[in-house]
Amino acid sequence: MSEPAAFPLSALVGADDMVRALVLCAVDRRIGGVLLRGEKGSGKTTAARGLAAVLGGAPFVELPLGATEDRVVGALDIKGVLEDGAHRFQPGLLAAVDGGVLYVDEVNLLADHLVDVLLDVAVTGTNRVERDGVSHVHASRFVLIGSMNPEEGELRPQLLDRFGLSVTVSAPTDPAARAEAVRRRLAFDTDPQTFGAAWAAEEDALSARLAATHPAPLAPGLEEQVSALCATVGAEGLRADLVICRAAAALAGWRGLPAAGEAEVRVVAPLALAHRRRTPWDRPAQDRAELESAIDQVFDRSRPAAAGTDAGTDAGTDAGTDAGYSGAGDGPEAGGAPGRDGDGLGSEPPPGLGEPAEPAPLPPGLLDAPARRAPAGGSDRGRRPGPARLEGRGRVVGAVALDDPPPGVALAPLATITAALSRDDAAARLEVRAEDLRHALRQRPVGNLVILAVDASGSMGATARLSAARGAALALLHDAYQRRDRVALVAFRGEGARVVMRPTGSTEVALARLDGLETGGRTPLAAGLACSMEVAATAARDGLRPLVVVLTDGRATWAPPGIDPLAAAVAAAGALRRARIDGLVVDCEDGAGALGLARELAEAMGARYEVVDALTEGSLRELISASLAR
Repeated sequence: MSEPAAFPLSALVGADDMVRALVLCAVDRRIGGVLLRGEKGSGKTTAARGLAAVLGGAPFVELPLGATEDRVVGALDIKGVLEDGAHRFQPGLLAAVDGGVLYVDEVNLLADHLVDVLLDVAVTGTNRVERDGVSHVHASRFVLIGSMNPEEGELRPQLLDRFGLSVTVSAPTDPAARAEAVRRRLAFDTDPQTFGAAWAAEEDALSARLAATHPAPLAPGLEEQVSALCATVGAEGLRADLVICRAAAALAGWRGLPAAGEAEVRVVAPLALAHRRRTPWDRPAQDRAELESAIDQVFDRSRPAAAGTDAGTDAGTDAGTDAGYSGAGDGPEAGGAPGRDGDGLGSEPPPGLGEPAEPAPLPPGLLDAPARRAPAGGSDRGRRPGPARLEGRGRVVGAVALDDPPPGVALAPLATITAALSRDDAAARLEVRAEDLRHALRQRPVGNLVILAVDASGSMGATARLSAARGAALALLHDAYQRRDRVALVAFRGEGARVVMRPTGSTEVALARLDGLETGGRTPLAAGLACSMEVAATAARDGLRPLVVVLTDGRATWAPPGIDPLAAAVAAAGALRRARIDGLVVDCEDGAGALGLARELAEAMGARYEVVDALTEGSLRELISASLAR
């Protein structure tokens, strides 16, 4: 069965930054791949497939989230062992994708150790396998493209940093552009062959231009200026410096310039630095202004432009040789035919590009990929390893022999074969006996699920409680970004409780859910605890350890008719204790006549009890962090 036709990359509408980043990584694959981060239905997968189509029939491999490490990197050829006892290498997806495009949709949901492997191989171009008696090295040069929806959680910063470029993708907001995008997609879905033929000239020109383009040399002194820029904006390590240099060189080559200069740095720096902040993504407009200011400081605007940069590009725009990267204004508009104007993806190459100059040598070692590899299991730093189990999901960390294995326990084939081959009486032809059987032990890193249960009733201090909870939730999410923890918020008031924010690791989701919380009414404390327990029940399914944090003065003033509100709250607290769910009760009672009900609630929950002089975002965050560390 043949692969379906890919939507032409040149026909994408309003995707300038995305297509630019893809093109640059195709020009120089040492850049390290592209992370496409954005809303659903914004063309991320379409662009990835389109890039593969213009790379001269290069393979396109889409990595499923359920792929095992053996399937990705390759493993021992079990069939060969069974047939003749020989140890041979069975290639994986990294061998199949050599020379093409490897696409991982929802890369933020892929196991960390697999993401680490992909990023390492994408930069080095080599896959090294040392496992199961196999020692093998093979070339694996590909453009790595990862996409993600931020509502489903973030990538850990160690993995974010290893992506060369990142782009925030969104659908066009202009009605005319949106309508044009819809028209083109409908035309493609109706007749892919006819639509593809209409864009064939654009695609052929793009493919030829990619094949002919080589990175240009850097203008003298540009390395120092790039490093000064990265130091000014606080980029950690040297990866940002390397990526900007490589991307600027690739962009200059794409533009047909003799050398990369300031204009190219202005274009690629946002793509290389946006995901390398300590808390990425939450201040894009402010960050862009700060970055432009930093570039202005580094590149003295009073002196002449750097070599290789002309007046048409020195203003930091995409005028001249880089206009219209995505084809948004270069192709067929409503009722029109494919355009040939400008110098975007759908145009002829600029003068002189047909015979690109060979790249000049750069200072030794400046753009070399890091030689070191991450240690095994290093991608799980910041997360506690869970216990090794025979059942469930997780990475295989070992194997064990069992006299009477429970039903459903997975067999470990390689360990079983190894045990059979290592027997003293092993025959020339492999024979597996009952005593050779080994079963897989799996391990999953354990994160946290912090459930903030907040009294939003009309009692004194409700506004302060919600404000502290909101701030602490956002702060925790910035911390959770390091560990893939999750945060949820339950508010109770009136005659019930509701989940204001379901478990998430996304600051964007939190900002949207936590604005405009209402207060007032009576205090259904039992309902708040019961709702929190329901949320906590989802934690085990996701491999998380729940912590219920209750912000209350302990007073309960509502329960269903015929039930004492305080007794109902104590009963709900006891249910949390019996379920062995960790808890923290923050006593928000103030003023004269304190009743001490929050302390009694904590005792019924089996929870840690704390009281603070002034409940603030900072004090609450410290209490929660201390509870998580216990």
